[in-house]
Amino acid sequence: MKLVVQVKLLPTVEQAVALRSTLHACNDAAAAVSRVAFEAGVFREYALRKAAYAPLKAQGLGAQAAQHVIKKVSDAYTSLYANIRNGNLGPAGGRRRVKAESKPIRFRSDAAQPFDDRCLSWQYDQGTVSIWTVAGRMKNLRFTGSADQLTTLRAHRRGESDLVHRDGMWFLIATCDITEKPEIEPVDWIGVDRGIVNLATTSDLDNFQGRRLQRYRRWHARKRAELQAKRTKSARRRLKRRTKREARHSTHVNHQVAKKIVAVAERTGRGIALEDLGGIRDRVTVSRHQRATLTSWPFHQLEQHIRYKAKRAGVPVILVDARYTSQMCPRCGHTERSNRPARDFFLCRRCGLAGPADVVAAVNVRTRARSAWVHVNVPDLTAA
Repeated sequence: MKLVVQVKLLPTVEQAVALRSTLHACNDAAAAVSRVAFEAGVFREYALRKAAYAPLKAQGLGAQAAQHVIKKVSDAYTSLYANIRNGNLGPAGGRRRVKAESKPIRFRSDAAQPFDDRCLSWQYDQGTVSIWTVAGRMKNLRFTGSADQLTTLRAHRRGESDLVHRDGMWFLIATCDITEKPEIEPVDWIGVDRGIVNLATTSDLDNFQGRRLQRYRRWHARKRAELQAKRTKSARRRLKRRTKREARHSTHVNHQVAKKIVAVAERTGRGIALEDLGGIRDRVTVSRHQRATLTSWPFHQLEQHIRYKAKRAGVPVILVDARYTSQMCPRCGHTERSNRPARDFFLCRRCGLAGPADVVAAVNVRTRARSAWVHVNVPDLTAA
């Protein structure tokens, strides 16, 4: 499986100037190649290389850097026309589609630039890299990261790495090819109920509360409103930084929750059962004051984190029907809306079973996973 590892670069002032010049030169070249591709209607990499390689070399770009620039442009047009074919930019004649088709793709001066092993080498023991720049080969460029990141980088790095300049800092994002563990045959399942107040509640009674995350988001929402009211260029820049900071915090929280759930499943030899929440925003109608909370609920990201961490650990993940999991009694099976008189409380009207509503939902998810797994793995007798 493919993963990316991000390490932070620690350049000196002279090294930072060389990196910035390299990034600007590569992206200016990409913009020029994009204009050539658009005017000639040539978007395939090999054909574009014939038209653009020699001028790029004449501008002073290295051979590998020139080829990466051409490939970056070709990939950008491939993605653009794939989005057009899939209708992601609207119908023919629509404003977004016309705007996208009427001019060449532009590249920001600080957009990421890929490097392969010919123009970027890693010295793991020294904690440095050697990288090609427009000012020549730069050696002894220091990098840092967490112990887990550095271990993964040393053992599994394969292919290209991207040089990224973001918020005044420099990063290298490396692609790692990790061998997946064989998937275990689960002895049972951990049911996981995802929610807004409680980000995740398991059938083991583990509760990962999201109240702190909600307070954090409300605080950011107030600050965003204050900045939006100013309508200045400085306020817009601060607004972008604040939005990125909030997104990073939510991602960090989801990583922590997913890591703990997968660790328990791996230790106990169980699989992980999740509710299938695809299209829930289209199916659920909420009051006006709850819309922002629902649309910013990062449930899909949590599922993605659980899936890839479980894949690394060899833990199976299964999705089950999410309907009525919080209204159905796990003991007698009675399903009724009034079984849940309050958001946090469940009380079966038939047998009297009571408890936290999220735990009841997680138990129902586990029960459905047991039935679904048996159904999936039953032998096909008709094929005999």
